[in-house]
Amino acid sequence: MSNSLHLSYKVSGDDFTRAGEASSDLKAKLKQMGVSPEIIRKVAIAMYEGEINMVIHANGGTIDVEINPQEIIMILTDTGPGIEDVERAMTEGYSTASENILSLGFGAGMGLPNMKKYSDDMDIKTEVGIGTTVTMKIYL
Repeated sequence: MSNSLHLSYKVSGDDFTRAGEASSDLKAKLKQMGVSPEIIRKVAIAMYEGEINMVIHANGGTIDVEINPQEIIMILTDTGPGIEDVERAMTEGYSTASENILSLGFGAGMGLPNMKKYSDDMDIKTEVGIGTTVTMKIYL
């Protein structure tokens, strides 16, 4: 892997039938590139959790991925409501998901904690009423 590969995904809001397509596509591409299963697992979990969060909370958004010889960088950007209390949102089990979302089996409050757990570096920039950008890095 001598240079960088850039990928972009559009995530639709409230579309649970397509949720996970971006992370599945990235997982397949990383397998084709010969990336280790351990790294692929971390990337797939971190990105899937972010993707689901975008579907549930932010009416979708975009995910830009850069794969270079040192790292995989995933930038998830939305124009949703923003995160009012990031520290609280990072608490396992804390969720602002509606009853409807919970009844579908989503919104258990593990999204952001799992994104942090499975990425080597994570940064959240959020503004209430404007949106959120989460940058996750996984080192190769």
